[in-house]
Amino acid sequence: MKSIIDTNNLKIKVIAVSIKKMRKSDKMKKEILTIWCFLTLLNLNAQEKERGINEVIVQGKFLNLPLKKVNENITVVTRKEIENSPAKSVEEILAQFTGLDIRKRGGNGVQADVTLRGSSFEQVLILVNGIRMNDSQTGHNSMSVPFDLASVERIEIVKGPASRRFGQNAYAGVVNIVTKPGSEKDVIISAEGGDYKTFSLGLGANFGNEKFSHFFQANSETSAGYRHNTDYKINNVFYQNQYNLENGNLRFQAGIQEKKFGANGFYASPSATEQYEETQASVVSLALDKKFENFNFNSNIYWRRGQDMYLFNRQKPEIYRNMHIGNNIGGEINGSYHSSLGTTGLGLELRKEFLASNNLGHRERFITQVFLEHHFSLLENKLNISPGISWANFSNEGNFFYPGIDVGFEFNENHKIYGNLAKVNRIPTFTDLYYVSKTESGNPDLRPENAVSAEIGYRFQQNNFLGKVSGFMRNSENSIDWVKKSPTDIWKAENIGNIDTKGIEVEFGQSFNSFLKSYSVGYTFLESKAKEPKDLISRYVMENLKHQFVAKLENRFLKNFTNQLIYRYNERVSTGSYQILDEKLNYAFKNIQLYILINNITNSDYTETFGVPMPKRWFHVGFSYKIGL
Repeated sequence: MKSIIDTNNLKIKVIAVSIKKMRKSDKMKKEILTIWCFLTLLNLNAQEKERGINEVIVQGKFLNLPLKKVNENITVVTRKEIENSPAKSVEEILAQFTGLDIRKRGGNGVQADVTLRGSSFEQVLILVNGIRMNDSQTGHNSMSVPFDLASVERIEIVKGPASRRFGQNAYAGVVNIVTKPGSEKDVIISAEGGDYKTFSLGLGANFGNEKFSHFFQANSETSAGYRHNTDYKINNVFYQNQYNLENGNLRFQAGIQEKKFGANGFYASPSATEQYEETQASVVSLALDKKFENFNFNSNIYWRRGQDMYLFNRQKPEIYRNMHIGNNIGGEINGSYHSSLGTTGLGLELRKEFLASNNLGHRERFITQVFLEHHFSLLENKLNISPGISWANFSNEGNFFYPGIDVGFEFNENHKIYGNLAKVNRIPTFTDLYYVSKTESGNPDLRPENAVSAEIGYRFQQNNFLGKVSGFMRNSENSIDWVKKSPTDIWKAENIGNIDTKGIEVEFGQSFNSFLKSYSVGYTFLESKAKEPKDLISRYVMENLKHQFVAKLENRFLKNFTNQLIYRYNERVSTGSYQILDEKLNYAFKNIQLYILINNITNSDYTETFGVPMPKRWFHVGFSYKIGL
């Protein structure tokens, strides 16, 4: 499968602003002061010279469409944004964009769940170069990708249901992490040190020629941890190549990640301070893209393996130990045909999921899914319509249908309104169904959850400015969550009934060829209501963000210096609010880059899930050196 979006060096910055329920406290005064500083800098530079935006081609599973023809809420994180960002992992990059709620445990990407617009982490599909990384055992390991942030070319985010194109887990959205061999022949050596005895070393290499290019990356990072039993070690090895054919290409990737980390309070309870976990994630895939006169063809075969070993007490493994090994093997074939009636896409995916576990037993399921979509335009190509449907058969759960339609109308080259409507389903994971421990109990009688989702939005684009506003809703039935009636009960997987989610999202951003490189602001409001029952304590689903505000400011000065400042304000339904300020100062000269990175400048106390305290202020200093071949 092709990548979802090709940015063509697009530098889109997204943002939006709204502040509600400001309290008369020192904490709120600090927030106001921070935001005022952002707005002051924007006004000082508003008249600077603008830089135009290149056209973007959206490459869906079937249809290749210009950005103006896309009738969905799509965000692209470019390579330059990633390089300049004060982020240490893919999860931290995602946390900088509205609608995405990243619930981390520990620092620097050790363990994190990705949710979108009030969803659960099981309802967001994670792809690496179009290959699904979601584990049939549990979604906790979906972000175990076998490379570090320096290897990422771009990140493509589709907000909203995409099951009719991507199947299981694309319930609330899709995140596609894209890497690719570079056009230059070079070797990049990198190193970093920071607080809490944090060290990392990395090696990346691009080599080959225009016909056959290669990319190799290896890195290792260790830390003593920011509190007791939060030490970690992460190793990645990744290889990717691309062989160019006439009107197409053949791509291969293979990678493995290994994590070992102390998990103080990560899962069972805050009192479980000696937990420990080791995970491995591997992916191997081969993909073929080929273009003909009116026909585009793409296909892939893949193997994704996940291994997870958990100890309740790392010093006494005999007390409680879980071992899970999951394998997903699959392949897909997609084609699209262009005619006078529009463009028609047809696809087929086959996947077998295996699990061997001392806790969940030996489990397997086979999935067959067929995709159909058509895109056509009316009214001199101003009205664009894309209806589609997919059918999925799960060997143990039966048949499911995912219909949907996207509609967009372009008033002119700058203004567009769009809307979409879709029905989605999600099959319970093996953990949802069968997991058993002293503090948790799965439920083999769980029913699949389903939802009807809709969104309507407006997009304005002119030169280097992009603004978006949208309203969305998702009405879920048979929603799955881990719940309990009282704090002393164990967590149980249950169908908790219907949940109605609605929200608004505002984003706008602009880039300049000046001291001020870019700014962005974004705001998301969410409201989720569970119709029944109301007396349950929710572990995941009902602990979503209510208000989310993100602002970014990037400057360039003294020719070789860039600085990016990111402010985030999150307010959760029941655990209160927090604000985070991150900063990265980067110096680039010839083949050398030096940087200082500071996470949580304000030294805020906060948690993102399970009451796990997150790191306070964390300093990092690093460099990279490029060697031409």
